Amino acid sequence: MDFSGTERRHSVASSIYNYLYRSTSFCSRQSLARELGLSMPTVYQNLSKLMELGLVCESGEQLSTGGRKVSGLSIVPQVRTAVGISVTEHYLRFVASDLLLNELAYRQLSINAGVIFSGSGKLLSESLERFLDDSGIDRERLLGVGIAIPAVMSPDVRHITAAPTLHLRDTSLEGLAGQIPYPTYIENDATCGGYAEWFERSGVGDMAYLSLENGVGGAILFDGRPYLGNNRRSAEFGHMCVEPGGLTCTCGKQGCLESYCSPRRIQNTFGVTPEDFFSTIERHGPGYQEYSALWENMLRHLAIGINNIRMALDCDVVIGGRLREFLPPYLPRLKEYVSGIDPFGSGADYLQLSALRRHAVPLGVALHFVVDFINQI
Repeated sequence: MDFSGTERRHSVASSIYNYLYRSTSFCSRQSLARELGLSMPTVYQNLSKLMELGLVCESGEQLSTGGRKVSGLSIVPQVRTAVGISVTEHYLRFVASDLLLNELAYRQLSINAGVIFSGSGKLLSESLERFLDDSGIDRERLLGVGIAIPAVMSPDVRHITAAPTLHLRDTSLEGLAGQIPYPTYIENDATCGGYAEWFERSGVGDMAYLSLENGVGGAILFDGRPYLGNNRRSAEFGHMCVEPGGLTCTCGKQGCLESYCSPRRIQNTFGVTPEDFFSTIERHGPGYQEYSALWENMLRHLAIGINNIRMALDCDVVIGGRLREFLPPYLPRLKEYVSGIDPFGSGADYLQLSALRRHAVPLGVALHFVVDFINQI
């Protein structure tokens, strides 16, 4: 490819910035030149440009083998921020993030989801502005605002096709971000959570992400690219059938994974929060036997769903969502159940828990703007 001089310089600066962004160890001018195959003058020239823009800075020193101190380099994460908003049935969750997905501020507001999707988006815009003000977010550095919703959307992302947990169907998205005066982006919540997880793991190849929220969903990532399907309905893992003729799901069908493995099932059955549910199981409190029986049933059905995902996609399966935080003590048992129905007897080593324990969805939708910014350098 025949690059012009300007394009070549941009490409070199971009390569240097991306290398520093991904680096997890001490990085010097010398190591940049060595790893990227660049001359030292080229490294110095492009680093000067990045430093003038406030994108890269000196970051400590390291003794070389000859005893001379070598200056380290790193990106400046706070030079830009992005905001992610997660819309659920009962809450708005706001997260402000820097370029490294470090959480700068968080807020949760109780809402009625129906109000958010009616009118011109005034409530969402006003809530966002208060969050920015109270968190001290510099609007001049704000890349954009991402909005994640638990919904199947039309291919042009202008309508909600179905959102069972929000009790919405065939609903326009035109007014949702209508009064937000910043660049906006709207995406499915589980897709956002999966993308954030893949990014946090520094690119693990192919991955299926299973989100265990009140609405069970997921994401499929092939080499970091979300696979959305022909109608943006891929990875609707919550609506695969794991028990024909079983419990009624929010979608109206019977036997869906969501009806068996959502935290909502705990609330609907016993009227308690997941925190109280698992606390009772751990301390053998009143109701222990009934709680344990329900949890055993949930684990068995979850194993069926995980095995189905593995059989279809043959890649790592990562569990995220609210239920994920309670799973560590039960992961060996879950792997045993999955392995027991796996015809290839893999031992379920491919099954992992999400590395992002909190706020993966709003961070994931904010990540859209972070990646765009990095790619434009």
